[in-house]
Amino acid sequence: MRTKAVVAAMAVILVFYAVLLGAKGVAFIGSGEPVAMLLGVALIVLPLLGLALVWREIVFGRRSAELAAALEAEDGLPVDDLPRRPSGRVDRSAADEAFGVRQAEVEASPESWQAWYRLALAYDDAGDRTRARSAARRAIELYDARDRAS
Repeated sequence: MRTKAVVAAMAVILVFYAVLLGAKGVAFIGSGEPVAMLLGVALIVLPLLGLALVWREIVFGRRSAELAAALEAEDGLPVDDLPRRPSGRVDRSAADEAFGVRQAEVEASPESWQAWYRLALAYDDAGDRTRARSAARRAIELYDARDRAS
């Protein structure tokens, strides 16, 4: 619940910031000066781009949480019993070993959203956030395709 409150507060602050910059952008555009007008357009477009990217991340987080809940309901979430370093991070060699199991699971069932989601968790444990997000996106695609098919 705390994470949701922090994300909501950050989103409100970002919207406030975007509105302020947008107002300045409109004022610059209204000046009639070519350079000021160009700056005004940038002051409108860049915050909108930022809002779109933040919205995309919020949707990704919500969808990932939805898949985690569905997998938990199936009793399919892997047990988080990997050894950890004093910092709290998962021991790399143990994460690599668990990753091999998850990779084989995806190779055996490439259309299983559950396998892809567990692979995303294994990538995350191994510290590879880019591949974790990619695997989670694939899991979301498969989950959505399953819903459309039924």
